[in-house]
Amino acid sequence: MDIAKALAVIERLCSGPLPAGPAGAGTGVGTAGPGYRIAELATSEDFWEDDGTRREETAEQYACDRDALAQRLAERWGPPQVFSLYSVLDRTVRGEEVAQPWAALSGHVPDVQLWRSEPTGRWTALGVSQWDKELPFQLLAVVTDMDPP
Repeated sequence: MDIAKALAVIERLCSGPLPAGPAGAGTGVGTAGPGYRIAELATSEDFWEDDGTRREETAEQYACDRDALAQRLAERWGPPQVFSLYSVLDRTVRGEEVAQPWAALSGHVPDVQLWRSEPTGRWTALGVSQWDKELPFQLLAVVTDMDPP
């Protein structure tokens, strides 16, 4: 992962407008919806032909990349909150309606490192996504005006 490029993407997400409706445009590196943008900062290869070793190494590398990027952001914004999305997933599975992007993220991101920008009221989050054990890891950056549930 190129930290300088990742920081530039995050800056672009933070400074740009958030979509007002469901037809929001993509970020150019991810997805968007009403009040949020999600950027895919890095994506690994898949693990269909893996015995588990490469997957474990990749998981560790993506956690390290997230932490290194979080350290750079902490220099600007202070230390992050670590926010578990497990309870959010549990609530969505039980049928509770949870705001996006938090509901969708909870299905594939176990936790995020989270900052709130006081001037804008927006939240910026970093997380490592993996939809299933055979699928790639992704380092995600999220900017939203929706408070975490």
